[in-house]
Amino acid sequence: MVSIKRVAAVAAVAMVGLTACAGTDSAGSAVPGAGASEGGGGGVLAKAPVAAAADILPGSTMEKIKQRGELIVGGSLDAPLLSQQNPATGEVEGFDADLGKALAKYIIGQPKVKIVNSASETREALLSNGTVDVVFQTYTITPERAQQVAFAGPYYSSGLSIAVKKGTTGISSPQDLNGKTVIAGANTPAIPAIKKLAPQAKIITFGGDPECVQALKQDRGVAYVQDETLLVADAKKDPELQVVTKPFTQDPYGIGLKHGDDQFKSFVNDWLKKIQANGVWQDIWKNSLGTVVQGEAPTPPEIGSVPGS
Repeated sequence: MVSIKRVAAVAAVAMVGLTACAGTDSAGSAVPGAGASEGGGGGVLAKAPVAAAADILPGSTMEKIKQRGELIVGGSLDAPLLSQQNPATGEVEGFDADLGKALAKYIIGQPKVKIVNSASETREALLSNGTVDVVFQTYTITPERAQQVAFAGPYYSSGLSIAVKKGTTGISSPQDLNGKTVIAGANTPAIPAIKKLAPQAKIITFGGDPECVQALKQDRGVAYVQDETLLVADAKKDPELQVVTKPFTQDPYGIGLKHGDDQFKSFVNDWLKKIQANGVWQDIWKNSLGTVVQGEAPTPPEIGSVPGS
């Protein structure tokens, strides 16, 4: 399980935070995620494993991806430390982005990915209609979502926190949101959590994290409830934001897969176990979230340990 306390401690000092279900505002657009080189992610993919030929079963999703020559990933282009396009190189970088490249290397032999810029409300459709092979996008595993998609993992665990504009007072717990207008991402676990813990709050939703942050800065709501991972990154780059609570939920992130493809799910889970055992997972964390969160890489959550995984 990820050490949420460690993240929260850093958030309190550095005004940064973490959370689940990032989205973007232009679902469907695609950009290259990595070329043939392993330089993306600061060389962290150098020791990433490649699957044995016998593991790429005939007629499988893995074989189709390998024959295509690239892994198509539903993800973000604007989530700092997680999956953000570098304007200088055009490459997508971060924890989720580099995990996608490592999976591509495992299947294809090279970290070749294409990112389909997706939103929190479109991920299930992108998987079900075959537009993307996988989703790496702080995708919290829930039993409800697991009825529509399959989840490998969990591969990381975060939790919901609350961000406000710096200088805002009177909010130090979820219950303080009662009677206030609160911002949340559409189709995210923040919505039921707010309804449960602050039933008198008025919730307004937006399609992705950038829109939610903008709405908060425009005073369209007094607080923004989101996964701590995203809030850490948001507050790191924007000094107007302040994270004012420790995580009050546990949100395990899963790798979204097409529902019913048990063969591919088993394959991805085996890959996860291998990169956790040989240190690639830890290296990717240190190169992304670990540049903000001090200390050693956390222990990944146990695969299959939550309902829906």
